[in-house]
Amino acid sequence: MPVFYAPVPQNVRMGLAYVGGSVFTNNRTADSDFTREQEDRSVVNELVSHLPLQMLLYFNMFYFPCWWFSAVVMLEVKFYHLPGYYQALLITGMILLTVVEVARLYLGYIGNLKEKVPELAAFWLLSFTFQLPVLLFFLTDEGTIILPLERAVHSIYLSFLLAQILAAFLALQTLTRKLTLLFHLRQFGEVESFRHPGSSPVHGLSYHRSVLPMPPTNNAYH
Repeated sequence: MPVFYAPVPQNVRMGLAYVGGSVFTNNRTADSDFTREQEDRSVVNELVSHLPLQMLLYFNMFYFPCWWFSAVVMLEVKFYHLPGYYQALLITGMILLTVVEVARLYLGYIGNLKEKVPELAAFWLLSFTFQLPVLLFFLTDEGTIILPLERAVHSIYLSFLLAQILAAFLALQTLTRKLTLLFHLRQFGEVESFRHPGSSPVHGLSYHRSVLPMPPTNNAYH
């Protein structure tokens, strides 16, 4: 004998949905609290580009030519007063630091504006593992005959670099949290359903429809 279930009244369904959405925040069904779906949609569409990092990269892009010109002039002034190995180290360091700086700023811009983790991670690694040691060598090794102007421009550049390392670390944390959330939402098919406003993120059903079996209508078949 077939068993039919009567539809649940609308007010009862809304009350149950409210209670269920409040208690089971991580186990929502198609009839859960609709405001939580709006919150998920806002998280998915939220831009997580790090504004302080972008500002630091912008000012760094204008400061680097000034730093490079000052460093080259100071190197020329003291070049013939340095031992041969310091001459080779400073020239090699300047060339490598210049090449890496161009790639580093490019990766920082792309990774932050387009929210790409690999590019932003490469920017952070280049800043921390290459630029920072070379700059500290220029600033702290007294054998290089550090001039007052050189110490000043290196200190400003070091401040930019340390601030960028910290800002990039925070930006990576925020970006990886968003990507993790997107991954979990895709597991339940929620991200795809956001393109169809009238459908449920879980079952593809329209909102305000019951998932319970309904009795057959008289005009279903003739």
